[in-house]
Parts: sequence; C-alpha cells; structure tokens
Amino acid sequence: MHVPVQAIDREIWRNGVASEGTRLIPEETPLALTYNGGTYAVMMGTPQNLEDFAVGFSLSEGIVGSVDDIRSLEIVRLDDGIELRMWLAPDEAARISERRRHIAGPTGCGICGIESIAEAVRPAAVVPHGQTFTPEQIMTAMQAIAPLQSINMQTRAVHAAAFWSPAGNIVALREDVGRHNALDKLAGALARSRTDARGGMVLLTSRVSVEMVQKTAAIGAPLMVAVSAPTALAVRTAEAAGITLIAIARQDGFEVFTHGGRIVACHATEVADVA
Repeated sequence: MHVPVQAIDREIWRNGVASEGTRLIPEETPLALTYNGGTYAVMMGTPQNLEDFAVGFSLSEGIVGSVDDIRSLEIVRLDDGIELRMWLAPDEAARISERRRHIAGPTGCGICGIESIAEAVRPAAVVPHGQTFTPEQIMTAMQAIAPLQSINMQTRAVHAAAFWSPAGNIVALREDVGRHNALDKLAGALARSRTDARGGMVLLTSRVSVEMVQKTAAIGAPLMVAVSAPTALAVRTAEAAGITLIAIARQDGFEVFTHGGRIVACHATEVADVA
C-alpha cells in the first residue's frame, strides 16, 4: 500500500486490562531514486510529496545544481516500493555515473553510502548575513507547526520540516518518518515553487545533526530552529556556514548556539512605532 497512513488493529494492555482497538500509524516504504535509468539510492520514507522529495534529495546531494537540471520526473508505484525516475541532461548524467552508489538507507539515515570521512563532513554552503529575527517571530513560527502536521496529528510518529517566510507565515511544511527525508521534501517544495529562502527560517521537530545543517545551508536559509538539541559537529558546521542555530525551542523560549547577532529584541520599524 502506498498511502501515508494505515489503520492497524491491535491489542491494548492498560492498567492490567486487555482491550482491542484500531490505531493510525504512518506507512514506510522503499523509495528508489534513479537517474537516467540507474539506481542511485534507496531510502525508506513516507509515500507522500514524492516529487518534492526527489527534487530536494537531488539538490541536497549535489546531484543537480537547480531544479531545472531535472529534465523529467516520473513517480512509478511498484508492488514492493516506489521508484522516483529522473532524467538529467547528458553532462549531469555522465557525472552521476561516476559517483553512483547503491544505498540501503534505513529510516533516519542521512549519509548512508558516503565513501569517505571527508565526504561525510564536507563544508556546508555559506549563508550571507543581513536578515534579523525577533524572539517573538521565532516562537510564533514554532507554535504554528503543530496544527499543520496532518500525519503527525493522526499518528504521533513522524517528523516535520517547515519554512517560515519574512511575511510572517509558514509557506511550506513536509512530513516523513525520517527527519532527513522531511527536510529534503521541504527543500524540494521550496525549489519547485521558486521560493527565495534567504530571508526566512527552517523549522524542525527533530534534533539537529550535521546533515540537517548541511541541507539547511543548501536551501539558503540563514536561521534554523529545532525542538531538540544539536550535536557538537552540527554546531561547528553551522558556525562555519554562517547559520544561526537555535535549538531546544519550547513554549517558554529557546537556546541560541551560533550567530546570535541575528536575534534582536525588535526590528527598527518596531522601534520607530514605539517611539
């Protein structure tokens, strides 16, 4: 079945008493990403927003430099999984054939199949300075995620990645059983809609590992906010990339780990209004 949510019958034991009931749980299926007829990776993920995932994965992996490099994209549903078939221009296809790898990617795996340490900790793209954010904007943005997580509201079992725009709203949110997949789906959604990410923030319902920072840098967002803590390597990578990394975001506040200069009490226009 290739629907994102399944209803499963199960036996329930609570307080020493047994009962029966049905629970909605997220689907997980193999997703094969192929380029010009050759398989590049097989990841486990939620079968939803697959065009976004294909484009976002291709951008995050550096397979293409732009969504326009993908000449065609076809979603092929098979009995035991789904193929995301993409065709690239001859030059890109030749380059991919040299680095093609076959990956069995378990849920949550962000860098499966990497062949060297240097490749795993590659420098992230450097994000330009300029945009500032208020604590109120950050808190409001994070609180806006939960009502938009349709799959998680049914299952309580998936991650989300969202993008907040300077206009003050969530412009895209994607969900998946894998946090890396959710962020790749978000990257693809932004690329396909030609959204300029340089003035907004990426919001995550997961912890922050180095791959999440690398993907955010590829998106071009200057700030990322997560509900859980970052790893030390993620902090160092965000510092080098010029990204403001905020984590442990709760209802009462958050913690800033890098480039705190982007966080201001209020913007200049707000100061003028107060005056």
